[in-house]
Amino acid sequence: MQLIEAAARRFAADLAALWPEAERHGPLGLAVSGGADSLALLLISHAALPGRIAVASIDHGLRPEAAAEVALVERVAAQRGIPFAALGVRLAPGNTQARAREARYAALARWARGAGLGAVATAHHADDQAETLLMRLARGSGLSGLAGVRARGLIPDSEVPLLRPLLGWRRSELAAIVAAAGLVPVDDPSNHDPSFDRARMRAALAEVPWLDPLALAASAQHLAEAWAALEWYAELDWHEMVLREESTEGAPCYAYCANAPRIIGIETILRILRALGGHASRAEAARAWDRLWAGQNASLGGVLAVPSAEKVEKVGAVMRVWRFRPEPPRRAPS
Repeated sequence: MQLIEAAARRFAADLAALWPEAERHGPLGLAVSGGADSLALLLISHAALPGRIAVASIDHGLRPEAAAEVALVERVAAQRGIPFAALGVRLAPGNTQARAREARYAALARWARGAGLGAVATAHHADDQAETLLMRLARGSGLSGLAGVRARGLIPDSEVPLLRPLLGWRRSELAAIVAAAGLVPVDDPSNHDPSFDRARMRAALAEVPWLDPLALAASAQHLAEAWAALEWYAELDWHEMVLREESTEGAPCYAYCANAPRIIGIETILRILRALGGHASRAEAARAWDRLWAGQNASLGGVLAVPSAEKVEKVGAVMRVWRFRPEPPRRAPS
Protein backbone atom coordinates (compact mmCIF):
# COMPACT_ATOMS: atom_id res chain seq x y z
CA MET A 1 0.00 0.00 0.00
CA GLN A 2 2.81 2.43 0.85
CA LEU A 3 4.46 1.68 -2.49
CA ILE A 4 1.39 2.58 -4.53
CA GLU A 5 0.63 5.65 -2.39
CA ALA A 6 4.16 6.98 -2.88
CA ALA A 7 3.99 6.18 -6.57
CA ALA A 8 0.65 7.98 -6.87
CA ARG A 9 2.06 11.16 -5.29
CA ARG A 10 5.07 11.06 -7.61
CA PHE A 11 2.87 10.38 -10.63
CA ALA A 12 0.50 13.24 -9.77
CA ALA A 13 3.44 15.66 -9.73
CA ASP A 14 4.82 14.32 -13.02
CA LEU A 15 1.39 14.53 -14.66
CA ALA A 16 0.77 18.08 -13.40
CA ALA A 17 3.98 19.23 -15.10
CA LEU A 18 2.66 17.92 -18.44
CA TRP A 19 -1.06 18.50 -18.00
CA PRO A 20 -1.91 21.25 -15.48
CA GLU A 21 -5.24 21.06 -13.71
CA ALA A 22 -6.46 24.18 -15.50
CA GLU A 23 -6.09 22.42 -18.86
CA ARG A 24 -8.01 19.29 -17.90
CA HIS A 25 -11.42 19.14 -19.55
CA GLY A 26 -12.14 15.43 -19.35
CA PRO A 27 -10.85 12.16 -17.91
CA LEU A 28 -7.39 10.83 -18.66
CA GLY A 29 -7.43 7.92 -21.09
CA LEU A 30 -4.85 5.18 -20.66
CA ALA A 31 -3.53 2.90 -23.39
CA VAL A 32 -2.98 -0.42 -21.59
CA SER A 33 -1.63 -3.52 -23.32
CA GLY A 34 -1.46 -5.84 -20.32
CA GLY A 35 2.32 -5.64 -20.05
CA ALA A 36 3.96 -4.62 -16.79
CA ASP A 37 4.61 -1.04 -17.87
CA SER A 38 1.05 -0.21 -18.87
CA LEU A 39 -0.52 -2.15 -15.98
CA ALA A 40 1.61 -0.04 -13.64
CA LEU A 41 0.31 3.07 -15.39
CA LEU A 42 -3.24 1.86 -14.76
CA LEU A 43 -2.58 1.15 -11.07
CA ILE A 44 -0.77 4.43 -10.41
CA SER A 45 -3.32 6.52 -12.31
CA HIS A 46 -6.22 4.86 -10.48
CA ALA A 47 -4.60 5.74 -7.15
CA ALA A 48 -3.73 9.29 -8.18
CA LEU A 49 -6.92 10.13 -10.13
CA PRO A 50 -9.74 7.98 -8.74
CA GLY A 51 -12.86 8.25 -10.91
CA ARG A 52 -11.05 10.37 -13.50
CA ILE A 53 -9.52 7.78 -15.82
CA ALA A 54 -10.64 5.43 -18.57
CA VAL A 55 -8.78 2.50 -20.11
CA ALA A 56 -8.51 1.11 -23.64
CA SER A 57 -6.71 -2.00 -24.83
CA ILE A 58 -6.01 -2.76 -28.48
CA ASP A 59 -5.98 -6.03 -30.39
CA HIS A 60 -3.88 -5.55 -33.52
CA GLY A 61 -4.93 -8.92 -34.91
CA LEU A 62 -1.33 -10.09 -35.10
CA ARG A 63 -1.22 -12.77 -32.39
CA PRO A 64 -3.84 -15.26 -31.19
CA GLU A 65 -2.97 -14.42 -27.58
CA ALA A 66 -3.98 -10.77 -28.01
CA ALA A 67 -7.68 -11.36 -27.26
CA ALA A 68 -6.82 -12.92 -23.89
CA GLU A 69 -4.49 -10.01 -23.11
CA VAL A 70 -7.27 -7.51 -23.82
CA ALA A 71 -9.56 -9.57 -21.57
CA LEU A 72 -6.97 -9.41 -18.77
CA VAL A 73 -6.90 -5.62 -18.93
CA GLU A 74 -10.71 -5.56 -18.95
CA ARG A 75 -10.81 -7.66 -15.76
CA VAL A 76 -8.27 -5.45 -13.98
CA ALA A 77 -10.23 -2.34 -14.96
CA ALA A 78 -13.59 -3.85 -13.99
CA GLN A 79 -12.29 -4.84 -10.55
CA ARG A 80 -11.52 -1.17 -9.94
CA GLY A 81 -14.62 0.30 -11.55
CA ILE A 82 -12.69 1.90 -14.38
CA PRO A 83 -14.48 2.45 -17.73
CA PHE A 84 -12.97 0.15 -20.35
CA ALA A 85 -12.98 -0.10 -24.15
CA ALA A 86 -11.63 -2.95 -26.26
CA LEU A 87 -10.38 -1.61 -29.59
CA GLY A 88 -9.69 -3.81 -32.61
CA VAL A 89 -7.66 -2.55 -35.55
CA ARG A 90 -6.74 -3.78 -39.02
CA LEU A 91 -3.31 -3.04 -40.40
CA ALA A 92 -2.51 -1.58 -43.78
CA PRO A 93 0.17 -3.38 -45.82
CA GLY A 94 3.78 -2.45 -45.17
CA ASN A 95 6.16 -2.38 -42.22
CA THR A 96 4.23 -4.25 -39.52
CA GLN A 97 5.47 -2.26 -36.52
CA ALA A 98 4.95 1.08 -38.27
CA ARG A 99 1.47 0.17 -39.51
CA ALA A 100 0.53 -1.14 -36.05
CA ARG A 101 1.64 2.13 -34.46
CA GLU A 102 -0.36 4.18 -36.96
CA ALA A 103 -3.49 2.05 -36.49
CA ARG A 104 -3.11 2.09 -32.71
CA TYR A 105 -2.92 5.87 -32.46
CA ALA A 106 -5.79 6.35 -34.90
CA ALA A 107 -7.96 4.04 -32.78
CA LEU A 108 -6.97 5.83 -29.57
CA ALA A 109 -7.86 9.20 -31.09
CA ARG A 110 -11.32 7.95 -32.14
CA TRP A 111 -11.86 6.49 -28.67
CA ALA A 112 -10.74 9.69 -26.93
CA ARG A 113 -13.08 11.85 -28.99
CA GLY A 114 -16.01 9.48 -28.57
CA ALA A 115 -15.52 9.15 -24.82
CA GLY A 116 -14.94 12.87 -24.21
CA LEU A 117 -11.45 12.34 -22.80
CA GLY A 118 -9.16 15.25 -22.04
CA ALA A 119 -5.95 13.46 -23.00
CA VAL A 120 -4.49 10.00 -23.58
CA ALA A 121 -1.41 8.66 -21.75
CA THR A 122 0.93 5.85 -22.70
CA ALA A 123 3.41 3.99 -20.51
CA HIS A 124 6.68 4.88 -22.26
CA HIS A 125 9.38 5.06 -19.60
CA ALA A 126 13.07 5.91 -19.18
CA ASP A 127 14.33 2.55 -20.46
CA ASP A 128 12.20 2.94 -23.61
CA GLN A 129 13.59 6.44 -24.12
CA ALA A 130 17.18 5.26 -23.65
CA GLU A 131 16.68 2.47 -26.18
CA THR A 132 15.12 4.89 -28.67
CA LEU A 133 17.99 7.38 -28.32
CA LEU A 134 20.67 4.74 -28.84
CA MET A 135 18.84 3.16 -31.78
CA ARG A 136 18.55 6.52 -33.50
CA LEU A 137 22.16 7.43 -32.77
CA ALA A 138 23.14 4.18 -34.45
CA ARG A 139 21.09 5.18 -37.52
CA GLY A 140 22.61 8.66 -37.77
CA SER A 141 19.31 10.41 -36.99
CA GLY A 142 19.06 14.18 -36.90
CA LEU A 143 18.09 16.29 -33.93
CA SER A 144 14.36 15.68 -34.33
CA GLY A 145 14.88 11.92 -34.12
CA LEU A 146 17.38 12.11 -31.27
CA ALA A 147 14.83 14.00 -29.20
CA GLY A 148 13.13 10.60 -28.81
CA VAL A 149 9.52 10.26 -27.74
CA ARG A 150 8.10 13.53 -26.46
CA ALA A 151 6.66 13.87 -22.99
CA ARG A 152 3.73 15.80 -24.43
CA GLY A 153 2.35 16.14 -27.94
CA LEU A 154 -0.73 15.34 -29.97
CA ILE A 155 -1.93 11.99 -31.26
CA PRO A 156 -0.98 12.08 -34.96
CA ASP A 157 -3.61 13.65 -37.22
CA SER A 158 -5.73 14.74 -34.27
CA GLU A 159 -6.07 17.42 -31.62
CA VAL A 160 -6.04 14.90 -28.75
CA PRO A 161 -3.21 15.58 -26.26
CA LEU A 162 -0.82 12.63 -25.94
CA LEU A 163 1.04 12.37 -22.63
CA ARG A 164 3.94 10.20 -21.52
CA PRO A 165 4.16 10.87 -17.77
CA LEU A 166 6.45 7.90 -16.98
CA LEU A 167 9.56 9.01 -18.87
CA GLY A 168 11.33 9.59 -15.57
CA TRP A 169 10.50 6.06 -14.30
CA ARG A 170 12.53 2.88 -14.69
CA ARG A 171 11.09 -0.36 -16.05
CA SER A 172 12.07 -2.13 -12.83
CA GLU A 173 10.09 0.36 -10.70
CA LEU A 174 6.96 -0.23 -12.73
CA ALA A 175 7.37 -4.00 -12.58
CA ALA A 176 7.66 -3.80 -8.77
CA ILE A 177 4.36 -1.91 -8.56
CA VAL A 178 2.57 -4.57 -10.61
CA ALA A 179 4.08 -7.39 -8.55
CA ALA A 180 3.05 -5.68 -5.30
CA ALA A 181 -0.53 -5.59 -6.58
CA GLY A 182 -0.45 -9.35 -7.15
CA LEU A 183 -0.93 -9.06 -10.91
CA VAL A 184 0.83 -11.22 -13.50
CA PRO A 185 1.47 -9.12 -16.63
CA VAL A 186 1.56 -10.49 -20.15
CA ASP A 187 4.89 -10.77 -21.92
CA ASP A 188 4.83 -9.97 -25.63
CA PRO A 189 7.33 -12.35 -27.28
CA SER A 190 8.38 -9.60 -29.71
CA ASN A 191 10.11 -7.93 -26.75
CA HIS A 192 12.71 -10.71 -26.91
CA ASP A 193 12.77 -11.33 -30.66
CA PRO A 194 16.25 -10.41 -31.96
CA SER A 195 14.81 -9.71 -35.41
CA PHE A 196 13.51 -6.43 -33.96
CA ASP A 197 15.95 -3.53 -33.45
CA ARG A 198 14.50 -2.61 -30.07
CA ALA A 199 14.82 -6.12 -28.68
CA ARG A 200 18.48 -6.23 -29.73
CA MET A 201 19.14 -2.82 -28.18
CA ARG A 202 17.39 -3.85 -24.95
CA ALA A 203 19.59 -6.93 -24.69
CA ALA A 204 22.72 -4.90 -25.43
CA LEU A 205 21.85 -2.31 -22.77
CA ALA A 206 21.39 -5.04 -20.19
CA GLU A 207 25.01 -6.07 -20.78
CA VAL A 208 26.39 -2.55 -20.24
CA PRO A 209 25.54 -1.59 -16.65
CA TRP A 210 27.48 1.69 -16.74
CA LEU A 211 24.99 3.13 -19.27
CA ASP A 212 22.33 4.79 -17.11
CA PRO A 213 18.90 4.84 -18.81
CA LEU A 214 17.79 7.77 -16.65
CA ALA A 215 20.77 9.83 -17.80
CA LEU A 216 20.15 8.85 -21.43
CA ALA A 217 16.48 9.78 -21.06
CA ALA A 218 17.50 13.13 -19.58
CA SER A 219 19.74 13.75 -22.59
CA ALA A 220 16.82 12.97 -24.90
CA GLN A 221 14.76 15.54 -22.99
CA HIS A 222 17.50 18.16 -23.45
CA LEU A 223 17.56 17.37 -27.17
CA ALA A 224 13.77 17.69 -27.29
CA GLU A 225 14.06 21.17 -25.75
CA ALA A 226 16.71 22.12 -28.32
CA TRP A 227 14.46 20.85 -31.10
CA ALA A 228 11.54 22.89 -29.74
CA ALA A 229 13.75 25.99 -29.88
CA LEU A 230 14.67 25.24 -33.48
CA GLU A 231 11.00 24.76 -34.38
CA TRP A 232 10.29 28.17 -32.85
CA TYR A 233 13.06 29.73 -34.97
CA ALA A 234 11.79 27.94 -38.08
CA GLU A 235 8.32 29.36 -37.46
CA LEU A 236 9.88 32.82 -37.30
CA ASP A 237 11.86 32.13 -40.48
CA TRP A 238 8.66 31.16 -42.29
CA HIS A 239 6.82 34.33 -41.29
CA GLU A 240 9.73 36.74 -41.76
CA MET A 241 11.67 35.37 -44.73
CA VAL A 242 9.11 33.64 -46.97
CA LEU A 243 6.91 35.65 -49.33
CA ARG A 244 4.01 34.38 -51.41
CA GLU A 245 4.12 35.49 -55.04
CA GLU A 246 2.32 34.64 -58.24
CA SER A 247 4.29 33.00 -61.02
CA THR A 248 3.95 34.14 -64.63
CA GLU A 249 1.64 31.17 -65.18
CA GLY A 250 -0.61 32.30 -62.32
CA ALA A 251 0.42 29.40 -60.09
CA PRO A 252 1.39 30.07 -56.46
CA CYS A 253 5.07 30.65 -55.86
CA TYR A 254 7.03 31.18 -52.66
CA ALA A 255 10.22 33.24 -52.48
CA TYR A 256 12.49 32.25 -49.60
CA CYS A 257 15.21 34.68 -48.49
CA ALA A 258 17.59 31.97 -47.32
CA ASN A 259 19.80 33.34 -44.60
CA ALA A 260 19.10 31.00 -41.66
CA PRO A 261 21.36 28.11 -40.58
CA ARG A 262 20.97 24.94 -42.63
CA ILE A 263 18.91 23.08 -40.03
CA ILE A 264 16.37 25.93 -39.96
CA GLY A 265 16.34 26.22 -43.73
CA ILE A 266 15.48 22.55 -44.06
CA GLU A 267 12.39 23.02 -41.88
CA THR A 268 11.36 26.10 -43.88
CA ILE A 269 11.71 24.18 -47.13
CA LEU A 270 9.45 21.45 -45.75
CA ARG A 271 6.85 24.05 -44.78
CA ILE A 272 6.97 25.64 -48.24
CA LEU A 273 6.49 22.19 -49.78
CA ARG A 274 3.42 21.56 -47.64
CA ALA A 275 2.00 24.96 -48.61
CA LEU A 276 2.35 23.94 -52.26
CA GLY A 277 0.79 20.53 -51.71
CA GLY A 278 4.08 18.64 -51.88
CA HIS A 279 5.77 16.29 -49.46
CA ALA A 280 9.35 15.21 -48.77
CA SER A 281 11.43 13.73 -45.99
CA ARG A 282 13.92 15.81 -44.03
CA ALA A 283 16.74 13.96 -45.78
CA GLU A 284 15.32 14.96 -49.16
CA ALA A 285 14.84 18.55 -48.03
CA ALA A 286 18.44 18.58 -46.78
CA ARG A 287 19.72 17.47 -50.18
CA ALA A 288 17.61 20.18 -51.81
CA TRP A 289 19.07 22.79 -49.44
CA ASP A 290 22.59 21.68 -50.37
CA ARG A 291 21.87 21.99 -54.09
CA LEU A 292 20.23 25.40 -53.73
CA TRP A 293 23.06 26.69 -51.54
CA ALA A 294 25.45 25.60 -54.29
CA GLY A 295 23.40 27.55 -56.85
CA GLN A 296 21.70 24.54 -58.46
CA ASN A 297 18.02 23.90 -59.08
CA ALA A 298 16.31 21.35 -56.87
CA SER A 299 13.21 19.26 -57.47
CA LEU A 300 11.37 17.42 -54.71
CA GLY A 301 7.83 16.46 -53.80
CA GLY A 302 6.41 17.83 -57.04
CA VAL A 303 7.96 21.25 -56.43
CA LEU A 304 10.76 22.97 -58.38
CA ALA A 305 13.12 25.32 -56.52
CA VAL A 306 15.30 27.80 -58.42
CA PRO A 307 18.06 29.79 -56.69
CA SER A 308 19.05 33.39 -57.36
CA ALA A 309 20.78 36.31 -55.66
CA GLU A 310 19.01 39.66 -55.48
CA LYS A 311 18.61 42.71 -53.31
CA VAL A 312 15.88 42.24 -50.72
CA GLU A 313 14.29 45.58 -49.87
CA LYS A 314 13.17 44.67 -46.34
CA VAL A 315 16.74 43.66 -45.49
CA GLY A 316 18.55 46.21 -47.65
CA ALA A 317 21.14 43.74 -48.86
CA VAL A 318 21.78 41.19 -51.57
CA MET A 319 20.66 37.76 -50.39
CA ARG A 320 20.12 34.26 -51.64
CA VAL A 321 16.50 34.06 -52.81
CA TRP A 322 15.07 30.65 -53.64
CA ARG A 323 11.76 30.44 -55.50
CA PHE A 324 9.52 27.42 -55.14
CA ARG A 325 6.64 26.60 -57.49
CA PRO A 326 4.80 23.45 -58.57
CA GLU A 327 6.71 21.55 -61.19
CA PRO A 328 5.24 21.91 -64.68
CA PRO A 329 3.49 18.81 -66.02
CA ARG A 330 5.83 16.46 -67.81
CA ARG A 331 5.30 16.27 -71.53
CA ALA A 332 4.23 12.93 -72.85
CA PRO A 333 6.77 11.43 -75.28
CA SER A 334 5.83 12.10 -78.89
